[in-house]
Formats: sequence, structure tokens, C-alpha cells
Amino acid sequence: MKKFLSLVLLSLFTFILVACGGEKKETAANTSAPVEKKVIKVSTKFVDDEQTAKSLVKVVEAINTRSNGSLELQLFTSGTLPYGKDGMEQVMNGADWILVDGLNFLGDHIPDYNAVTGPFLYQSFEEYFRMMKTPLVQDLNAQAYEKGIKILSLDWVFGFRNMTTNKVIVTPEDMKGLKVRVPTSQLYTFTMEAMGASPVAMPYPDTYAALQQKVIDGLEGSVMSYYGTKQYENVKNVARTRHLLGVSAVSISRKLWESLTEEQRVIIQEEFDKGTADNLAETEKLEKQYEEELVKLGVQFNDVDAEAFSKAAAVVFTQFPKWTPGVYDKIIENLTQIREDIKNGK
Repeated sequence: MKKFLSLVLLSLFTFILVACGGEKKETAANTSAPVEKKVIKVSTKFVDDEQTAKSLVKVVEAINTRSNGSLELQLFTSGTLPYGKDGMEQVMNGADWILVDGLNFLGDHIPDYNAVTGPFLYQSFEEYFRMMKTPLVQDLNAQAYEKGIKILSLDWVFGFRNMTTNKVIVTPEDMKGLKVRVPTSQLYTFTMEAMGASPVAMPYPDTYAALQQKVIDGLEGSVMSYYGTKQYENVKNVARTRHLLGVSAVSISRKLWESLTEEQRVIIQEEFDKGTADNLAETEKLEKQYEEELVKLGVQFNDVDAEAFSKAAAVVFTQFPKWTPGVYDKIIENLTQIREDIKNGK
């Protein structure tokens, strides 16, 4: 009897040990280390009232929400943090950084980006979007990646750029002697010189005061930026030159990109793609609305001799020795096919 009781007690004790051990094992399996939050700064020159900045707010909020705390994007508008050339250096040097700024700053490192955004190339947003999907541009994106730049988007448009001054401009002759602000970019400098103006490079946030102080006579830019930054308080005439397409690239450090999880990459890419669509839809809607508002504010719009300006600006495509030989011919070849496809509904 004693032997039987001993066996029963031993079995019961063994069962309890196994049960407790199994419970501890299950608890350990369900315990995971907390995910370290990745803080990423997003820098842009656009001010809060401009549509690009408004769309970026939505993108940042969506990414932060979807990531469940693993990502924290912090948006800095109005040139608060380095942007342009300095911002691109942050990206290339591997900082936890996303830059939203002109393709011309990519062109500083991969020159042919300037070729595909040259003066008087595009007649519509659709032509531009299709060009960005060509093997020609996809190869440029691959070159950028080799230099430490991951391209998230090249499609954040903010409208065709026009001349905004206090003088009515119809022909290149009317531009002579005018000091016009341009970004720090050879493409913009050469384009303004070819169109007849005297370009003055300066950061965009400085232009409002520069106009008031007569440091410059005008600037070139989109209706969206002109309205959003209240430049109409200083210059009252818009000449529809449509000389360049206003568009921003979204670039992230390759080092940062490769440090992210696959899920984080998907979230960032998908939300910036959604932001591209949101920005485009709002831009198309607001361009006409803003033009109507500007007329009420005393701004005059006029058409120009587009052929004369286009001919004058053709020289720009000969001024970049670093461009790949024949790249302009490839662009025109692609553009001709794109226009044919659009015409035929393809």
C-alpha cells in the first residue's frame, strides 16, 4: 500500500513539474522584444499653404499610423531643415532623411535627370508621367541607387512654371534686363538666360523679401506656388510661358532604406504613392480655382509667343557636356511615341 501511494505521489509530482515547465515555455515563446522606433525627418521647401505640403501631411500621418509605432516620420516644411543641394547631401550621406524637392537636385549627381526635365518638353502632366516609366528614366533611378539615393517618386507635380513679374511678357525680347529668381540649378539658370532674363539664384523662402526690396524683378514658378506663398502681393502679372514642369522627387537614403523591414518599406512606398495621387488630383482641381482667385486679387494673365520662346530655349540642350551623348534624341524619340500612344488611346 505504501509502495502504491509512493508511486501515485511521484506521478503527481512529475505531472506538476511538466505542467509548470510547459507553461513557462509557452510564456517565453509569447514574449517578444519591443520594436525600436525609426525616426525619419522629411524635409521640403514648400510652405504649409502649398498643396505639396498639405499632401505630405497626409502621407506622414498615414505612415506613422500604419507602422504601429515602428516608424515616426517628422515633416519639416518651409525650408526649416536643409533642402535642395544640402538636403540631397543628407540623403546621399546616409542620414535618416527623406527629401521632397526638384529633380534638378538629382541632376547634380546624375546629370541626365536635368535632360528629361528640360525646357518646353512636355505639353501635359500625362506626357511627363509616361516618360518617367520609360527604360531611359528607370536606368537613371538605378544609377541614383548606386550613389546612395533611393527614388520613391518622381511624380509630385505642382504645375507648369510661368513668369511672374510686374511687366507684361510676350516674347523673349520682353525679358531682357529683368532680374529673375531661379533655384540654385544650372538647368534653371541656362533656361532663364536663353529666354532673355538675368537669373539670380536664391532660396525660394527668400524671394518674398527680395521682391519687396527690388533685389529681383520677378520669379518663375507655378500658379500653385505663386498663390500659396502670396507672391501676388508683390508681382501682379503672370505670363503663361509654361517653360518647365514644376515637379518634385521624393528621395530617401539608400542606407536607411536597406535598414528598414520589408513591411516598413511597403508602408512608406504605398503611402507616398497615394500621396502622389492626392497631390495630382488637388493640383488639377486647384490650378483653375487659384487662377480665378488671383484675377479677383488684381493679377493679370497673358499668353505668350510659345514658338519664339521654345526656339530661344533650344540652346539649353547643348550646354550640358555631362549629359549622355544622344540623350536628347532618345527623349524626343520616347516623347514622340508617348504622344502617339495618347492620341490612339493606348
